[in-house]
Amino acid sequence: MSDDNGNLLSVRDLRVYFETEDGSVRAVDGISFDVKRGETLGIVGESGSGKSVANLSLMRLIPEPPGKIASGSISFDGRDVLRLSPSEIRALRGKRIAMIFQDPMTSLNPFMRVSKQLMEVTQLHLGHTKRQARAHAIAMLEHVGIPDAAERVDSYPHEFSGGMRQRVIIAMALSCQPELLIADEPTTALDVTIQAQILELIKQLKSETGASVILITHDLGVIAGMTDHVIVMYAGRVFEQAPTRELFERPGNPYTRGLLRSVPDPTEDEGTLYQIPGQPPDLAHLPPGCPFASRCERAEEVCQKEFPPFVQLTPSHQSLCHFANEVYAETGATR
Repeated sequence: MSDDNGNLLSVRDLRVYFETEDGSVRAVDGISFDVKRGETLGIVGESGSGKSVANLSLMRLIPEPPGKIASGSISFDGRDVLRLSPSEIRALRGKRIAMIFQDPMTSLNPFMRVSKQLMEVTQLHLGHTKRQARAHAIAMLEHVGIPDAAERVDSYPHEFSGGMRQRVIIAMALSCQPELLIADEPTTALDVTIQAQILELIKQLKSETGASVILITHDLGVIAGMTDHVIVMYAGRVFEQAPTRELFERPGNPYTRGLLRSVPDPTEDEGTLYQIPGQPPDLAHLPPGCPFASRCERAEEVCQKEFPPFVQLTPSHQSLCHFANEVYAETGATR
């Protein structure tokens, strides 16, 4: 089931705050987005932009306190996730929505054999007997490319390499064939060759199961090759969202344009690598205008004083910027 627009997931005006000694940190500050059934959505932005907090909210994994989902709605398959009881949200996690975290050693229990950790998932959600769960665990390890799975299944996490541990996490996440898979920087700690293998595995398993995927990353190269649609986050806000190809060919936001310029070009000298100047703002003390204004080469006086509007550039492309139409037109003129 999905809504009338074909969305499996719809997030509207989501706000997540953390109370600290310095004040209230607006980690996620009014974001809205949709994920269609079978679609891969990329979420990109610098560290601290709110990407991971937004997606932890989808599974109600925000620690309260100090965190709090202050307002908004999260609709998954027509049900309001924020209104589910603790037992209902536990039934949803792992079975219908699953998450791959960036560090498998924080996701796997180091004192428990991999077999037991995989078996617990299907015994809980699918009602497997011990024998069924063990057979399924071995089959899933084989499916994600772990050699000699029947022998390796009783190993402890530290007995696997980093890439193999990440495959175990993927096997665990996919054990119940979830409808939505959230991958939070799934290749950050891995070398380039293993990164490519893990991303190809996610892509392959998605095509086999028809699952929707949310891919969180700071790597625009990964976004280009893996996603159908992209949202760009900055300072807890969605700064731009568009179909992937359109965003790369014609960004309508100075921040997105800066991120794209920051991608290393192998044909250029290393000394020419572009960096967005300055640092992201303190989320506990945001400026009155656009939070990117102090770093933006396009900023004018209005940017310092007034929060920017969300401008509709095309039916599927929006940008949070006072000069979104001009930036979009300038980018088009250079193509």
